[in-house]
Amino acid sequence: MRYETVIGMEVHVELQTASKMFCRCSADHFQVPANQHVCPVCTSQPGSLPVINGRAIELTVMTGMALHCEIQPHSVFARKNYVYPDLPKGYQISQYELPLCLNGRVEIDGENGPKEIGVDRVHLEEDTGKLVHQGRSSLVDYNRAGVPLMEIVTDSSIRSAEEAYQYLLKIRQVVRYLGASTGDMEKGAMRCEANISVRPEGATEYGTKVEVKNLNSFRAVRNAIAYEVERQIGVIEDGGRVRQVTAGWDEAAGVTREQRSKESSEDYRYFPEPDLLDVDLTEEWIEEAGGQLPELPDVKAQRFVAQYGLGEQDIGLLIEDLAVAAYFEEAIAQGDVDPKQVANWMTGELFRRLNQDNVDIGTIAVKPRDLVELIRLVQNGTVNQNAAREVFGAMWEEGGSPQAIVEAKGLTQISDSSELDGVVAGIIEANPDAIEKIKGGNQKPIQFLMGQVMKETRGKANPQLVVELLKQQIGV
Repeated sequence: MRYETVIGMEVHVELQTASKMFCRCSADHFQVPANQHVCPVCTSQPGSLPVINGRAIELTVMTGMALHCEIQPHSVFARKNYVYPDLPKGYQISQYELPLCLNGRVEIDGENGPKEIGVDRVHLEEDTGKLVHQGRSSLVDYNRAGVPLMEIVTDSSIRSAEEAYQYLLKIRQVVRYLGASTGDMEKGAMRCEANISVRPEGATEYGTKVEVKNLNSFRAVRNAIAYEVERQIGVIEDGGRVRQVTAGWDEAAGVTREQRSKESSEDYRYFPEPDLLDVDLTEEWIEEAGGQLPELPDVKAQRFVAQYGLGEQDIGLLIEDLAVAAYFEEAIAQGDVDPKQVANWMTGELFRRLNQDNVDIGTIAVKPRDLVELIRLVQNGTVNQNAAREVFGAMWEEGGSPQAIVEAKGLTQISDSSELDGVVAGIIEANPDAIEKIKGGNQKPIQFLMGQVMKETRGKANPQLVVELLKQQIGV
């Protein structure tokens, strides 16, 4: 029997605000000593009262707009009741029946072309603290408690681990473009849970879903969904029934492990938060929030096709990060440069060094104008590609003008045939076997001979001219 996978995703995104959701404590918690950013509000001391962080509302509304949601002028915070050691109140302030954003959509590259994933809601809540396990003891760090947390909930239109992966990539890209979050899953700035079920292909009723938590990397999302789908199919084919539970993903073992029976909304006993007023947004406020939206990735991609004539692969790499796209456009703005050449250098040497050194493009010494100057030196024949890469390396380490580096290192390309004739003749004389093969119709040794000439000239010879001279002197 063939089965269809049905997946819904819940993505939690920590918002980049200066302070927490309901108090003035710093929202920074990564690698901060335990319990340094806490106060009576976020640790729920008697008599403390929450106050809503307006910037968190703004970032959530902007995200909703970017995901084509309907922004709700009236929304309400509620108490979501459950007991856990890192939840100091014994409840979480969240949104339930009346969230900020409803009925959105995200377009992904599906397995059969573009596909829309429905977004049921985007709502705002507070994060929990964090348990630190030491031997047989567990300690609680409340630095994260109360940090603004945006939850994005899809419908059940995701059909595979790959589609879930593509959806998460798009969500991370959007929140980064907005400056709403770093989207860094390894640091916990973006976490997700997958509700997974299977059903016979062609069936209309949903199967029993299992919620898988602890998905803190893109690799974990792919692997956990793939494993859980196979597990559920195995249970069904063995004559069993899938139980509705919450499971955790064990990365080391590569398996899901049942944690507890799945709660329903009734279990949380939601009711409106009595210590907070309802949130009422005016049309003017919503318009002002919308005015802060940057050009979003999908729109930017369409413009790059029309304006720069780039291919889909180049565009995908260049618009993945807003700062990278801005670097590219600043380079193009220097004028008199081929966009494809800029794209080639960025997706090649520049990306290689960014990944190798693990740095952000905004911090590097190679400025867009310098990259364009280097490209022009190649185009006008001042340096060849090999020398240009050496120049780029020097620019990366120390900055500076490409022309000055070329002059200081003596890398100017030799494009005068009179300077190369003697070198070429010497290489031909030293390699009689290669010459014999070439004259016999095998052209491959020409590349070997060219390499020898380049070595002799320390990489400064014009490669095209070298090939021409080799053919002339060999007589082919």
